[in-house]
Amino acid sequence: MFGRLKQILIKEFIQVFRDKRTRFLLFGPPIVQMLIFGYAATYDIHHVSTVVLDLDHSQESRELVSRFTSSRYFDVQRQLTDSRQIRDLIDQGKATVGLEIDAGFAQKLRTGQTAPLQVIVDATNSNTALIASGFISQIALGFAQDDEKDRIDRIAPQLTGAIPSVELEQRPWYNPGLSSRWFFIPGIVGSLTLVLVITLTAFAVVREREIGTLEQIMVTPIRPAEFILGKTLPFFLIGLFDVSLIAIVGTLWFQVPFRGHILVLLLGSVLFLLCMLGAGLLISTVSSTQQQAMVTSFFFIMPAISFSGFGFPISTMPQWMQYLSYLIPLRYFLIVLRGTYLKGVGMEILWPEMAAMAGLGFSLLTIAILRFHKALD
Repeated sequence: MFGRLKQILIKEFIQVFRDKRTRFLLFGPPIVQMLIFGYAATYDIHHVSTVVLDLDHSQESRELVSRFTSSRYFDVQRQLTDSRQIRDLIDQGKATVGLEIDAGFAQKLRTGQTAPLQVIVDATNSNTALIASGFISQIALGFAQDDEKDRIDRIAPQLTGAIPSVELEQRPWYNPGLSSRWFFIPGIVGSLTLVLVITLTAFAVVREREIGTLEQIMVTPIRPAEFILGKTLPFFLIGLFDVSLIAIVGTLWFQVPFRGHILVLLLGSVLFLLCMLGAGLLISTVSSTQQQAMVTSFFFIMPAISFSGFGFPISTMPQWMQYLSYLIPLRYFLIVLRGTYLKGVGMEILWPEMAAMAGLGFSLLTIAILRFHKALD
């Protein structure tokens, strides 16, 4: 058995590595994609294009505008003279935020009245609009508090220290800088691994069937189980190497901390790769050509990433979709990745995810092997 298995393993590795382009495609694109997605996949916003319409032209209004100008979150590009210009610039996509300060702004502040600040936000991208609105509220609140303190100092300086106040002290755990890149990099590791392993496994078997070499292999003394093991083991090893390579690049390049134990991450990676090998082998049993395998892989990959919690919380999905997400191995692998990277937790916390991946991997491999036997017969 081991002699026959050794020969098919040698044949698979020769077939994979004999082409220079194939060798590059196995290891080059995952690194490039990690770098691209690492910079592109982020919820952080900086230098939001902002325009200002200041109809008050007072010291107070200029002070408020200067706080937006000095903020790294906003880029005040133009000072306008008419409110219709705000709408035109937002419609043209040249501005995301428009600030309008009405005449009498400073007078209302000096008399203790509420001075409104109109904020117009392009909510085409709701995430950017929501985050920008939060930063605007912080700047406006800070300006209002400082103005109130200055007014009290002028009117009744003896009350300055007697007025109670509430000071918010934040303690973000695991991600002190609130960098969304720390959240996304482990997710990119899992997503790229899913795409790579499923594509390799599904296409390799289908290619044998499409060019007619599958029948030639099966008339040899090799058994179906040996053929399946010899066909999937190389891609398991390549996938494990790519997981390590992508994780190292993401960790060192983007300075994402790794606080957990490497063996816990290794076990999670092995279980996840088994799930993806089963999924890829299952796709190969329902595909007759490489084009069919590509379409079927796409049909599986996109929902798997969407339901995994890669870009948004699973808790925000409809209830029935949350139940479907339990069938997605990537859901559990992302918990393992983020838990080991950011939280530093071990098996005492992550064992449910490990058990779920083991169960899904066993089920997928069993179904795929049974279907593969049937296809060969």
